[in-house]
Amino acid sequence: MTLMIPFARRTALAAALAGTLAPRARAQSGPSRIGVIGSGRLGGAVGTLWAKAGHPVLFSSRNPERLRELVEAAGPNARAGTPAEAAAFGDAVLVAVPYGALPQVGRDLAGALRGKVVLDACNAVAARDGAIAQEVAERGIGITSAHYLPGTRLVRAFNTLGSRVLTEQAHRQGAPMAIPLAGDDAAALEIASALVRDAGFDPVVVGPLARASEFAMGARGYGKQVTAPELRQILGLPS
Repeated sequence: MTLMIPFARRTALAAALAGTLAPRARAQSGPSRIGVIGSGRLGGAVGTLWAKAGHPVLFSSRNPERLRELVEAAGPNARAGTPAEAAAFGDAVLVAVPYGALPQVGRDLAGALRGKVVLDACNAVAARDGAIAQEVAERGIGITSAHYLPGTRLVRAFNTLGSRVLTEQAHRQGAPMAIPLAGDDAAALEIASALVRDAGFDPVVVGPLARASEFAMGARGYGKQVTAPELRQILGLPS
């Protein structure tokens, strides 16, 4: 079940973004704007949670008209556009595309994404993504994503659980489910953590991008439907 996030909390997040992003963002007040690049099951689910929490969300596709049902389900805070429009719209941007498409996203949207907080939810699957999956295995997924999304304030997030789990477990009763994060920019991690909370989960900062491999597909922190204290124990983090 999703809940409306208190306005004061959303305003605080917008203020954090305004203090660190472009002049256009510094001039705005109220909820932060979020662009979603890759509006399939995962991007659609997370973006919908943010829209229902009160954030303006722009879902994107090369064919935005195909997103009509998603936008209607997400509610009045959602609309559709192209990837370029989503990159320009968002004070923060979620990227949830097949990993093999990440280099093209970086090339096509470099100018619009530069300096922005980018949440990377992409997973490298060898059978689907080809040679780049081997690069991820050798370099680590956080370092590889940063290479293909240069100039962004990158945070790895929302890659460990499927869309159905995220939709069903958001804002659940009792202790919230944990979402691991990794990034090299402390302020970007704070913003990403706030967005994780607004989506209905508990952020667990694992460390810099070099440690993102600890919750990559197949790693010990992947796919864990646990609370934050339980995830910290699994990953050997301080409690």
